[in-house]
Amino acid sequence: MVVGIGIIELRLHDCHSLKGKRKVIKAVIARLKNSFNVSAAEVSSNDKYQKGEIGVALVGNDRGVINSKIDKLFNFVEELGLAELVNTDLEIINI
Repeated sequence: MVVGIGIIELRLHDCHSLKGKRKVIKAVIARLKNSFNVSAAEVSSNDKYQKGEIGVALVGNDRGVINSKIDKLFNFVEELGLAELVNTDLEIINI
């Protein structure tokens, strides 16, 4: 079994409240879940309204496929244009 874990750091320039941030983060998470069938959640920076971190997890049996899907997922978030993609981190674990 192969587990792929990714963290996406976002900067939200137009958000001036936690309510506005929550709206953008929820939209990104919903699109990720619908497009890639991954588990996703906001994992950090809950009190900062111009910064967000989303964690994603994907399980499969082929390391190459997991790596490819998470790379496509990172590109998808960048192309959405809802927030600036600041940093991404990827870890693949074989169990």
